[in-house]
Amino acid sequence: MRAPHHEQMVREKPAIPWLEIHSENFFAAGGPQIALLETLRRDYPLSLHGVGLSLGSADGIDADHLQQLESLIQRVEPAAVSEHLCWAAFGARHSNDLLPMPYTEEALALLTSRVSQVQDRLGRQILIENVSSYLRYRGETLEEWDFLAALSRASGCAILLDINNIYVNACNHGFDCARYLAALSGPSIREIHLAGHSIEIVEGVELRIDTHSTRVCAEVWDLYDQAIAQFGAKPTLIEWDNDIPTLDVLRAEADRAETVLRHARTD
Repeated sequence: MRAPHHEQMVREKPAIPWLEIHSENFFAAGGPQIALLETLRRDYPLSLHGVGLSLGSADGIDADHLQQLESLIQRVEPAAVSEHLCWAAFGARHSNDLLPMPYTEEALALLTSRVSQVQDRLGRQILIENVSSYLRYRGETLEEWDFLAALSRASGCAILLDINNIYVNACNHGFDCARYLAALSGPSIREIHLAGHSIEIVEGVELRIDTHSTRVCAEVWDLYDQAIAQFGAKPTLIEWDNDIPTLDVLRAEADRAETVLRHARTD
């Protein structure tokens, strides 16, 4: 749900199954944003997608942030609540990116504790999303996909599987996407994200950047087909956060995903 489409959504009430919002955009106690949210909530189920909880930060969970998230959940009663497998803050300073965790047993224990803490406070299961990355840490002992699967098992969280991020990371780090999918179980996956990315040349090396600024590429659609064939139909969202197109363009991308899901349900 993006600002350029707010008026059209309220005016036309298009036949869209559900909407996802960034939780932090609606932390205010009142005002126009909250009035808009309550209007949309009357017509659409909502999924809350957080970008600021910084589950892996050495600082721990921000109590005020968690309180505001809890209040928002009570206000809109969302179908799902999700966050990212990342850290993004240190010493009260926030990064403008979702920074990857080192995939180690120590980090896995930390994330398991943090996710469990959040779920206990909210009284509900949350979804954790895999993030894009452009470097690896020295001393990693786990593969990204094994880390994500182990976190879900240990904490009881579900997974928000970002197919574009899998493909971006596979290109940047040189792994096989099939290995990633094979490590996960269908019941643990509650939602899927699709998005477009960009290609940049950095010091002579091609790097895929998760920009959410264009259509989903053919390779990501192919990987999505594989994921749905393996895991079954899952609620799927198109993320488009930069160079935002018209609502019709977004809906066309969503319709393509719906075609894949319809075939999976028929099978």
